[in-house]
Amino acid sequence: MLACGESASTVDSGATAIDTGVVVPSDAGSLSDAGMAADAGAAPDAEPTDLSTPDVGPPDSGAVTLVTVGGGREMRGVWVATVSNLDFPSRTNLSPAQGRSALNAIVTRTASAGLNAIFFQVRPESDALYRSSLEPWSRFLTGTQGQDPGYDPLGILLELAHAKHLEVHAWINPYRGLTSTNVTAAPNHVTRTLSSHAINYGGAVVMDPAAAPVRAHVLSVVRELLEHYPVDGVHFDDYFYPYPDASNTPFPDTESWDAYTAGGGPLSRGDWRRDNVNALVRETADLVRQVRPSVRFGISPFGIYKNGVPAGIRGLDAYATIYCDSVLWMQQGWVDYLAPQLYWPTTQTAQAYGTLASWWASTSTGGRHIFPGHALSRLGSSAAWTAAEIQAQIEITRGLRDQHAEGDLHFSYRHLDQNLSGIYGLLSTSLYQAMALPPAVPRTLPIPAPPTVIARPGELGIDHPARGELSGFGLYRSVGGNWVLERVLASDAVSARVSAGSYAVSALGPGDTESLGAAVEL
Repeated sequence: MLACGESASTVDSGATAIDTGVVVPSDAGSLSDAGMAADAGAAPDAEPTDLSTPDVGPPDSGAVTLVTVGGGREMRGVWVATVSNLDFPSRTNLSPAQGRSALNAIVTRTASAGLNAIFFQVRPESDALYRSSLEPWSRFLTGTQGQDPGYDPLGILLELAHAKHLEVHAWINPYRGLTSTNVTAAPNHVTRTLSSHAINYGGAVVMDPAAAPVRAHVLSVVRELLEHYPVDGVHFDDYFYPYPDASNTPFPDTESWDAYTAGGGPLSRGDWRRDNVNALVRETADLVRQVRPSVRFGISPFGIYKNGVPAGIRGLDAYATIYCDSVLWMQQGWVDYLAPQLYWPTTQTAQAYGTLASWWASTSTGGRHIFPGHALSRLGSSAAWTAAEIQAQIEITRGLRDQHAEGDLHFSYRHLDQNLSGIYGLLSTSLYQAMALPPAVPRTLPIPAPPTVIARPGELGIDHPARGELSGFGLYRSVGGNWVLERVLASDAVSARVSAGSYAVSALGPGDTESLGAAVEL
């Protein structure tokens, strides 16, 4: 078993094309000085030009109509693990300049591979790779838990990634206290502040999922991230109740269990454990929607829900072993997506990727998504693990799009960066060569108004009354009668250089919402 972090109602952003009849002449006032960079987007110092429709004669080649764009969306994510310095930082004690350079390299490489989202492990062991008032700095930054590295990795990553129109999802391990009992914890670490709920197991320290103070602390961590960082998502991995140790020792939570039964608790021990996890998932979902409803919340469960489900699948039973009822989370609408870790090849009968992917897609409800996880880390480990295998898996996912399997996540960044088995080349030049936006967060969110677009020789002028509320603009070109995403422009972009053709520009809002496209002909 290879788990993340260790080495071993859909928003319709314009379902109907609308011909408004609005006409803007191509010789209307300039939005920018001649020669402004195509999508640099620096707003001029002067007052913006009035883009209201002038009283003019018949339509010309600059006529604007509203059309439906945004097809072909796909989540393309990569996990960036920080535990044990797997992906970032490559070693402890990077200087602030080195840390920024390393993060910039991750962003640049991820974008050039055609991906659109980074799932960044910000809390590998109840610590922080960001400035937190609740938890100590991670020892994976400096070698000493609680020591300030002199820079803010999450803050820098958000700045760099958003500039390249990549999303950043804050990846949290909810219950892992310490990866080893030998780690010296900082004074404000949860294993000290909530020491009565810290349980040694398998050589590590686990925070008791049954303890209400533990759950409250995790929720405070999520709130802090939502309130202080413009993250695009909150992501939990599969570490809830711990995986069994080498001796299959029962998890020692008897004290909590006895307190529950003494109080008249009616559930079986297994149901009680699942209920503890369910409470955290439910309350996190409520918190996200209360604080920042445009943020996507999801979980990457172990790839087998129950042994024998679906028929013929055999392996560790996540439902009965680590007490995860991921199907319930989907049914109750507590998650916006599940990213099951399907780290097996299509050729392995007992855990065949195709069989599992199809079953997980069948669990989607309410337009919520399935983003299967792929094991780039296993490339080259056997004859079964080739780049062609990853291609086959992605193509299987794409064949399940009508069941809301609308993208894939990849573990992990360093294996992409190393181009194992040629995977970087395959993604960048073939599978992900065409740009794609992630699918919209599957709940009702405000749809931004379309931009105003002025066609001029060699450029499009772009304006919007609420730029500060946008994440950017989508620039589409008509190819064979289809609107194909050509570029994503910054939210402060006032122009884009283009060649002759038919174009449409949409406004992109929080939660991957999108307006209709303002279409023009050059």
